[in-house]
Amino acid sequence: MKRALAPSILSFDLTDLRSSVQTFVAAGAEIVHLDVMDGQFVPPITFGDAYVKALRSAAPDALLEAHLMTLTPERQFDAFAAAGCGRIIFHVEATHHAHRLAQTLRGMGVEAGIALNPGTPGETAMPLLDVVDLVLIMTVNPGWGGQAFIPETLGKIRRIRAERPDLHIQVDGGVDPRTLPLVRDAGANVFVVGSHLAKAPDLAAATRELLEIMG
Repeated sequence: MKRALAPSILSFDLTDLRSSVQTFVAAGAEIVHLDVMDGQFVPPITFGDAYVKALRSAAPDALLEAHLMTLTPERQFDAFAAAGCGRIIFHVEATHHAHRLAQTLRGMGVEAGIALNPGTPGETAMPLLDVVDLVLIMTVNPGWGGQAFIPETLGKIRRIRAERPDLHIQVDGGVDPRTLPLVRDAGANVFVVGSHLAKAPDLAAATRELLEIMG
């Protein structure tokens, strides 16, 4: 599977976000990861589709993906697709109808992703693997950037990779030069990185370092 870096804008300075996005995309990142929080599924509130639409022109060739940490995620599908997101990820814990929602996204011409919290067994994803394009394994509990990586999630990555060698497996949480090799070797191929890049004194150099580690 092709590997890709997906910087999360959550930890970046939102007042200078266009510059940051342009820098890490120019350095080789292919995906812009957008953490959308509603204050209910997780306590914080971040931003909505209008913000994403305004950001689209900063990275016209990058894949924008919305990670919906929201209740009733299906209510946001149309808005984020119209804002320019080519992939939308929702949490299996937020709906009783994950299979149908994944079908809905694909029917819209949008890549469908499902996310699993650290406490959700990997087996929960198994009935959905044929209707999704990506499985996101949360390697921290969702809601805040800067948390420590949870190593127990590595087994979940291995389990899903063994079941589907051809599926995108994304990881999100505590990913940096130390932990990236761990999730890479477990089978992940898409890496969300936020606070490590946001704190880097040289964003372009830090992006290139992660790309080199990815292999």
